[in-house]
Amino acid sequence: MMEATGLKKLKTVVYGFAKFKDLLYELVSRDIKIRYRRSILGLLWTLLNPILMMTVMTIVFSNIFRSDIKNFPIYFFTGNILFSFVVESTTNALYSIVGSGNLIKKVYVPKYLFPMSKVFSSVVNLFFSFIAMMIVMIVTGVKFYVTMFLAPIVLIYVIVFSLGFGMILATLQVFFRDTAHLYTVVTLAWMYLTPVFYPESLLAGRLDFVLSVNPMVHYIRFMRKIVLYNAVPTVSENLTCFLISFVFLIIGLIVFYRKQDKFILYI
Repeated sequence: MMEATGLKKLKTVVYGFAKFKDLLYELVSRDIKIRYRRSILGLLWTLLNPILMMTVMTIVFSNIFRSDIKNFPIYFFTGNILFSFVVESTTNALYSIVGSGNLIKKVYVPKYLFPMSKVFSSVVNLFFSFIAMMIVMIVTGVKFYVTMFLAPIVLIYVIVFSLGFGMILATLQVFFRDTAHLYTVVTLAWMYLTPVFYPESLLAGRLDFVLSVNPMVHYIRFMRKIVLYNAVPTVSENLTCFLISFVFLIIGLIVFYRKQDKFILYI
């Protein structure tokens, strides 16, 4: 029943996406312009920020995990670009409905376009972060493998996951304004429970359950396999990533659509 309802909502979104694609483009463009307004370097920060972050983390943690992690800068990059994208896009999506209250009250706009535009505007940062990672790979002499051509697959998984999760958060924020404060704490705990800058072996055995239920662990494993280890993720690994993304998207659509008519009363 829930799956049928979710698929129906998904069809509605696809239809609306085609019909309002120009409006979505304008919303994404507006978000990017606002983000870099009065910034001297502008979009260049999307390249510099992950590189600077990688440099700091390498200096701090490379000696600690020197014997456990080969090519630490890229190991960190493969985890950080995905985790940072999810946190950034879902956090922005969380505020999307509340922050667009004036527009929602004045004209009819499909409300799902607002969290969707926040996720898509974060995709720009994700793209440039991936470029930054390749630059660092060249500088550090890390070999490029043909398996890297599979990167768009895991990026799609992560984007779809963020869309679904972002819609859930956007809905919660409308009715419970404490959601934003709670999510800040959740993302901090989430980061430390995700092997972004430390080896997965630190959690293995003691927190196997955390590794299995943490969506980011599966996405990051996929990315590291194709970038660092010249390996093709198995069918099981692909299916796991796909199901996580699909289930979150369906749940997000159902939650969002069931509550969207009441948004106007709370924003």
